[in-house]
Amino acid sequence: MRRRTPTAGLALALFAAVTATLTTTAASAAPAPVSAAPALVAAAPDISVTNVQAHLTQLNTIATNNGGTRRAGSAGYTASVSYVKAKLQAAGYTVTEQYCSACTYPSNNLIAEWPQGPADQVVMFGAHLDSVSAGPGINDNGSGSATLLENALVLAQQNPSMTKRVRFAWWTDEEQGLNGSEFYVNSLSATQRGYIKGYYNFDMVGSTNGGYFINRLTSTTAAPLKAYWDSLNLQPEENVEGQGRSDDYSFQQAGIPTSGYAAGASARKTSAQATKWGGTANVAYDSCYHRSCDTTSNISATVLNRSADGVAYAIWQLAVGGGTPTNDFSVAVSPTSGSVAQGGSTTATVSTATTSGSAQTVSLSATGAPSGVTVSFSPSSVTSGGSATMTVSASATATTGTFTITVTGAGSVTRSAAYTLTVTGTGGCTGGQLIGNSSFESGSTPWTASSGVITNSSSQAARTGSYKAWLDGYGSSHTDTLSQSVSIPAGCSSYTLSFWLHIDSAETTTSVAYDKLTVQVGSTTLATYSNLNKASGYAQRSFNLAAYAGQTVTLKWTGVEDASLQTSFVIDDVTLQVG
Repeated sequence: MRRRTPTAGLALALFAAVTATLTTTAASAAPAPVSAAPALVAAAPDISVTNVQAHLTQLNTIATNNGGTRRAGSAGYTASVSYVKAKLQAAGYTVTEQYCSACTYPSNNLIAEWPQGPADQVVMFGAHLDSVSAGPGINDNGSGSATLLENALVLAQQNPSMTKRVRFAWWTDEEQGLNGSEFYVNSLSATQRGYIKGYYNFDMVGSTNGGYFINRLTSTTAAPLKAYWDSLNLQPEENVEGQGRSDDYSFQQAGIPTSGYAAGASARKTSAQATKWGGTANVAYDSCYHRSCDTTSNISATVLNRSADGVAYAIWQLAVGGGTPTNDFSVAVSPTSGSVAQGGSTTATVSTATTSGSAQTVSLSATGAPSGVTVSFSPSSVTSGGSATMTVSASATATTGTFTITVTGAGSVTRSAAYTLTVTGTGGCTGGQLIGNSSFESGSTPWTASSGVITNSSSQAARTGSYKAWLDGYGSSHTDTLSQSVSIPAGCSSYTLSFWLHIDSAETTTSVAYDKLTVQVGSTTLATYSNLNKASGYAQRSFNLAAYAGQTVTLKWTGVEDASLQTSFVIDDVTLQVG
């Protein structure tokens, strides 16, 4: 939550009913009469506070690894976005990043939509993901961010029928003035704004000396949030301290009905509140507000749990239809590709997961194998959530080439996953070092490189010999590439790509990755380095490429430098040793 409070100008609507339906009426208007919630509305799930705290631990670790902060525009913020995004994508959300060019620290909002329910009937839940520079921001506002993330994952796992579409958002640059949410709202057309029937904000929902506060407490929009806390006899109060200070304000200013939970920031708990809620009177709700001590130790598990469960109750009341969810599951194969020589075999793991309803028996089979190749599973059937070992065996006369095998799981529904198989001839492993001109001493062949990358310039020393590959180092916007195509034989027991890397940089930051080097095999990124990794001398970097056995791949290094302060990525002695 940002510190300075503008004039909010909020007008409270009358409280209509505990299970009120959202309307598009402006905040200052009286709500329409509302009937009781349908009897078939599914019971809201219990959100595991342990899982929420696990997300907080990850955010705290991200801050620790990035200068102690997750401030918008910093490496810590970027890593936070990546963590949340990966979880949501794996769960099946439609996820987008919106670049906020107008932010004080230009960076990305993260928007995730569950692709069920009518697209013109949206209920939106948001929290700011950035911290202040002074600390990791675990209560402010990892607590709101983690609460929404776990609620989103539970919604996806249960996959109930939907009466409205649910959209989640994690905002950037809130601490600098609500900039991320304001940018998002301003990017919407009038029609798109009209689709949003309510916006719910969660900012600081785990304060250690916390209270139970609701934005626009008596409004129709707040009804489901209040109903859940009323069921716990918490007697919530209006969030006076937070008025106009968090991202709900951006939506309220656009005429979208808003509400949300908060547990309090730097204001002090009154004696009456301490009597009602417990805690210590005349002490701040969060004594680590905007400080370095806002870590995982600065969280009340009780307050956090009640907030997380209240969010789930609101989602189910507002957007979930009646009935029992359909039983469903997913199938995945790891690794997704493999190689086998004639007369040999290889294995992979087939994993299943219950994605909706109850667990069920899943029978495994495979199609698409070439002549002479057999595919078996142990066990041949699993309960969804379990896994099996897939063994691919090739006879001495198996057809060689690359094939797509479809692994199918059959239960109440049928789900499948693809596995790419390469069958090679007999002869075993042809070992050795596969990189041509590995030390760059023989010109550019067989490398493909940007002009001037392979050089014997004395400005950057080679690790051995005179030549090396020097990417970037211009101190201006620049991109350099270095690549080589390599055929990797099958049948070997080890496949190790190694290279020596020296990073020299004039950047002084300890938290922002301005200049980056990306290492790829084909379209897969093996690693990313930046000006934050600068150090004297060379360091060896090594990777296992066994997953690419039997394939011809392109190894590629891409250096991207921003507009100022040079960073040099110097590479030497590249080897791919198989044996």
